[in-house]
This record gives sequence, C-alpha cells and structure tokens, in this order.
Amino acid sequence: MSLRVAVCYGMPEDSAAFDRHYADIHVPLARAVPGLVDFTWGTLDSLDDSAPPYYAIASLYFADEASMKAGLASPEMKAAGKDLRNFATGGAVMFTQNERSVLQP
Repeated sequence: MSLRVAVCYGMPEDSAAFDRHYADIHVPLARAVPGLVDFTWGTLDSLDDSAPPYYAIASLYFADEASMKAGLASPEMKAAGKDLRNFATGGAVMFTQNERSVLQP
C-alpha cells in the first residue's frame, strides 16, 4: 500500500501553454518534494468521447502517512502550490488516496 496525492486539473484556457509550463517549470518543482517515491501525470480522454471532468491528473506517491504529511508541509510543496496560479487557469482539486494493488502482493 502507498499513499497517493491526486491533483486534478480543470480545463485550462490554453492547453498548449499549460503543457509547456507543467513540463518545464512545475514538474521540477514538484519532483523536489521530499518523500516522493513516484510522481506521474497525464492528460485525460473519455472512453465514450464525452468531455472528461478534468484536463489532467497528477499523482504524487508517498510510502507512508508520515512521509506524505512531511512532504505536504515542506517548502518545496509550498513552492509547487504557489506555481499553480501561473498555469492552472481551470483550477485544481486535490485529494489523498490509500492505494492498494490488486495484482501485486
């Protein structure tokens, strides 16, 4: 089991600008968060061709609750959070998930 912080990004005003800023500026900021064991992100498509509820989702994985709490309270996470206003024009929603694999022991 690991803990995941999911960041769901609403549709930005300019998706190309979002993608550039995210890859070039935000990813390096978020990668610096202490305690991360994995960090993924990607844009969304619906299976039925309807508009997905979010433009992109990022997943920040931590080994345990203590690591997650320390990472979320860190100066590096604060810097990444402040950067949201520079590209997340569609807003962002964050939540945590206790993630369990059903395929791996």
